[in-house]
Amino acid sequence: MISRSDKTLRQLLLALGDPLVEVVAAPRGLDDLVRDVVILDPEDDPEVRPGDVVLIIGVRGRAAIATVRAAARRGALAVAVKGQDEALERAATDAGVALLSVRSDARWEQLESLARANIGAETDSETVSDLFSLAQTIAALTGGLVSIEDTASRVLAYSRSSDEVDELRRLSILGRQGPEQYLAKLREWGVYERMRKSEAVERIDERPELGIRRRLAVGIHAGDQSLGSIWVQEGAVPLTEHAERALLGAARVTALHLVRSRNNPAAPLRLRESLLEGLLDGHTTAAAVAANVGADPKRAAGVVAFELTEDADRSTLELRRAELTNLIAVHAAAYRRAALVTTLRARIYALLPDLHASDGMITLAKEVVVAARQHPGIAVRAAVGMAPDLSRTATARREADRILDAGLDLPVAAINDVRAEVMMAELLGLLAEHEEIRDPRLTDLVAQDTKDILVPSVLAYLEALGDVRAAANRLHIHPNTLRYRVRRAAEIAGIDLDDPKQRLITQLQLTLDTNPANRSATR
Repeated sequence: MISRSDKTLRQLLLALGDPLVEVVAAPRGLDDLVRDVVILDPEDDPEVRPGDVVLIIGVRGRAAIATVRAAARRGALAVAVKGQDEALERAATDAGVALLSVRSDARWEQLESLARANIGAETDSETVSDLFSLAQTIAALTGGLVSIEDTASRVLAYSRSSDEVDELRRLSILGRQGPEQYLAKLREWGVYERMRKSEAVERIDERPELGIRRRLAVGIHAGDQSLGSIWVQEGAVPLTEHAERALLGAARVTALHLVRSRNNPAAPLRLRESLLEGLLDGHTTAAAVAANVGADPKRAAGVVAFELTEDADRSTLELRRAELTNLIAVHAAAYRRAALVTTLRARIYALLPDLHASDGMITLAKEVVVAARQHPGIAVRAAVGMAPDLSRTATARREADRILDAGLDLPVAAINDVRAEVMMAELLGLLAEHEEIRDPRLTDLVAQDTKDILVPSVLAYLEALGDVRAAANRLHIHPNTLRYRVRRAAEIAGIDLDDPKQRLITQLQLTLDTNPANRSATR
């Protein structure tokens, strides 16, 4: 039977975290796919199917043994029970089913809702599952513990927790209300009211006497409508320097996810992605995009192209690309409300409209690259392209692509900084692709220079603009030795290095032919 989700039990448990459940026994490991999450009352017939995670209600500890065995016989992947017991653990192990211990004060409906949403078992759970991933991204950017809540203060998603969880966060995740004295203070200070009306980030001091740590909070809005809030609890280390700006961007991105969830069709986010894809390819008008995101099509716009630089298997790359896309979306939204982000082939593109020249583009790209390094296995480089108005976005995209295609060893670059390097890479690419336009005499010279003496000498001489002493110093040889080698190479190839055109062609082709990646093709 095909699983409803692509989440393993391990991934589900990582998302839910210690505040709700912990693993007591896992006789078959944690890497099987979860099919569904179901609630089972011992008095009912067990409607359990292979791959289900079963939440056993109404009994605790040893009293759940019979129900655990019944669920295991029907193929349950895991059973969740309140109350630990050695006999229960032995029974689960003997039955070959994972046993999960649920906090005694957790609400079953909260656990079921979060678990089903995380694996994609609800009508809008794709959005909520995305929220868990987004919460983790916000946590990485802010350095804190994140929860995303709706307007009724119900937790929709949260980041993985550590030992620094305070009482308010613990109770929120468990589906309980926080300390009333503290909540009353938040109301008295006007925190909730300001978050409903404003985008401003709220700074909330710690209250040690209530077991409450320092927090940042921000409202989530769609126009004038409040959709919820994001809370960031400070842990053992201070929040990051740019936590507030990251939180502002996160609120704007989260609003899109929640709007999609309310409207059901994957339209709002997917439409924005499609609009950007069309604009980048030149198939969508600037006016259509501007009208949708509320931007001025006559103002300058910037495109940042991002590319992962480390190889991995396909599934790992997809996972890293998804994490990077979330990270880029949060940063871009913090810079411009109308920012758009999409993935085309192996690259991720961010469009920032309504710019004053190139303000902020390089800074944005650098911040994303630095933040990405905090994620294990994610290494990225970025290129910036500028357009004088939104209708030239496709040209700005091509400019950014040219920089990445050049394969330069730079984390971030704009064309004006690396134009010569990019053009050189493009010329070498043309030579590599079209063997018929190469000079066969130079190809023969490379083939005959088996000791790699003549060709490096000619290249050093040409790169030093004919300065024999400088080229000789670079190679650590006598100037007369260099003169001999250059003269000998010219004789073997039958070329005239006094001819400027021949010098240009020789330098280009020998640069190509001495590149290890191309030598096998040219010898």
